[in-house]
Amino acid sequence: MPTLREALNPFQVVIVTGASSGIGSSFIRLIQTVKPDLLICNLSRRPPRLNICPNSEVLLNHFACDLSRADELNRAAEQVIALVGRVRPKGQVLLINNSGQGTFGEFPSPSVQRQVELVDLNVRAVVHLTGLLLPLLHERGGAVLNVASTLAYQPAPYAATYAAAKAFVLHWTIALNEELRGSGIRALVVSPGTTRTDFFTAAGLRGGGRGGLAMTPDEVAVRALAAFAAGRGQVVPGWSNALYAWLGARLPKPLAARLAARFLRDRRSEASPRG
Repeated sequence: MPTLREALNPFQVVIVTGASSGIGSSFIRLIQTVKPDLLICNLSRRPPRLNICPNSEVLLNHFACDLSRADELNRAAEQVIALVGRVRPKGQVLLINNSGQGTFGEFPSPSVQRQVELVDLNVRAVVHLTGLLLPLLHERGGAVLNVASTLAYQPAPYAATYAAAKAFVLHWTIALNEELRGSGIRALVVSPGTTRTDFFTAAGLRGGGRGGLAMTPDEVAVRALAAFAAGRGQVVPGWSNALYAWLGARLPKPLAARLAARFLRDRRSEASPRG
């Protein structure tokens, strides 16, 4: 099995969304530790922390962009393609669609607008950005790594839109990987469970991502990139998460929804809107 260093050797560029914190930040930190000369481009509303890369002023380029807005994504993608062509005209490209948001509460709380933005960010932006960059990957070779969730494997009341959006990412990525077979491009979908980031607190989950079985962003990134190095098409980091996803995918959908409802109903934060 090739090491991550060996797997990254043909790559010259990493394009990642949502690297200002959490798993996206861990992806950048780990990748640059292994191959520090990579050109890294981040698309998100907030820039990554200044100390995320030792030579950030040279190798880490931030493109301010609200990925839920098609016009901003188009503009940022054009800028990224221009920079890559000028600074690193050769070598493979790794695209990491990491950015996402969720809500925990009764639909359509906290608002219909928030639910629509969730779909725009978690679904449309993944398809949009991948479609814009795929010609570049076809020209140079590369890979697409999409971040889904363990909730992608079952219907999830109180996180209905989020779970359905991540189910799209899961199935779309697996199908895309098969379409790309033999093209010099591959796709990998990573489905983390509860992770110790601000994501879950912002989404309205009581206790945030601080449970006993929660993984750190670095642990998720390590397992995701190990799967990338191994050439896998999908991975669920962590044995408990893998078991949860396995059961969720195999139970009858109404039963899976009933069990998820009992679990998530009690984990909504007191501040989380209840419709």
